[in-house]
Amino acid sequence: MVGDGRNTLFGYDTWIGDTTLRLKFPRLFELAVEKESKVEEMRRLGWDGNGRAWVWRRRLFAWEEDSVLLFYVTFLQDTVHDSWRWMLDPAQGYSVKVAYRFITDTCVMADMSQVDDV
Repeated sequence: MVGDGRNTLFGYDTWIGDTTLRLKFPRLFELAVEKESKVEEMRRLGWDGNGRAWVWRRRLFAWEEDSVLLFYVTFLQDTVHDSWRWMLDPAQGYSVKVAYRFITDTCVMADMSQVDDV
């Protein structure tokens, strides 16, 4: 979970939705000069229309600029640090019971797929 954004990579980590920005906006990611920025660095430099966070290898086309607008809806919590969240149970967090259930269910599914192949 993103708090202040200091430990979360802007393009490589999943911090908005269920996928990375690199995969969600591959064209913009390819055009970005700085690919290793943290979320906090991007916010501090300013990711609005007049911000210095965006440095591109070339001038963007209008449709590419529209994609950049989607980033503006992100709100950071400056007083909360980034943290990891156990996605199998994000409300309660990590538990051995949930981890065991996931592993055993996954193994049962793998065993069942081998039966179908025979």
